[in-house]
Amino acid sequence: MKNKYVSEILNEYEKLRENAKTEQEKRINEIYEKIPRIREIDKEISSIGFNIATSVVSKEIEDIEEYIKSQKEKITDLKIEKTELLSKYGYPIDYMDIKYKCKKCKDTGYINNKFCSCFRQKLINRYYQQSNLNEILRAENFDTFNFEYYSSIPYENEPLSPRENIEKIYAYAVNYTKNFDKTNESLFFYGSSGLGKTFLSNCIAKELLDKGKVVIYQTASNLMDIIRRCRFEESSNHNELNELLECDFLIIDDLGTEPVTPYSYSELFNIINTRILNKKKMLISTNFQLNDIIQNYPERITSRILGHFTLFKFYGEDIRIQKKFKK
Repeated sequence: MKNKYVSEILNEYEKLRENAKTEQEKRINEIYEKIPRIREIDKEISSIGFNIATSVVSKEIEDIEEYIKSQKEKITDLKIEKTELLSKYGYPIDYMDIKYKCKKCKDTGYINNKFCSCFRQKLINRYYQQSNLNEILRAENFDTFNFEYYSSIPYENEPLSPRENIEKIYAYAVNYTKNFDKTNESLFFYGSSGLGKTFLSNCIAKELLDKGKVVIYQTASNLMDIIRRCRFEESSNHNELNELLECDFLIIDDLGTEPVTPYSYSELFNIINTRILNKKKMLISTNFQLNDIIQNYPERITSRILGHFTLFKFYGEDIRIQKKFKK
């Protein structure tokens, strides 16, 4: 997937350079029309440059260094005259220069054989679009997470209060994103609806996307729809399935909302198992409790979840209801 995006972006840069060259030629022609002397100056500079190169190759001039020095002084004088003319006619002195979108890499995408920051940003933007989270992550991220919705009062038979529990999960999530490349760990969020599972999933997604990771978010129901299309519809984009298998981080939200069929179980297992085998990390969230997962899913799925994911239980009062009453 990354190679596809890199190729697309490099094509964009090529078009940017072509456009920059076209626009420069328009500006040059404009100046030549309005200030004919500048056309003459450019021709003189070009001619002097050619003469210098010819003289170096032919070795006909006795004191070549003195000759080159005198010719360069002529070029300098001509350039000064050119800038003075541009200023006189109200043009910026760099008006005839090529204008790149990125001055650092000159729209190549590279600086010293490394990606320019503008290239990395384009790549990150692509990942955001691919993730299906582009808009929501502006509102849901680590900076906007609100602990006030979680009570500090002990909750049922849980060892920690809802506030203590979510603070612990939050800290774990922050650390997880910081050390993402050092672990093969996947995460499993479970608990009743309205407790921040999806919000915290989005926090993790944004942090990883900003690090240049390929993150894809899908609900379990949408995931099954994508797989069905890829398997049975000739017109479908089969790359979608590969992207689900190969992205750096796959988020499957609302496990339990997908169709309950042997086929959906089989495909869900294939996704989870393939990513585990390929050391590709995941985050799965569900409104089910662990007992519900064990009762509703085949053993080969539950064994993968229980054996290969770090489990986090969310509990407390429904945040959506709290927000509604606050209004």
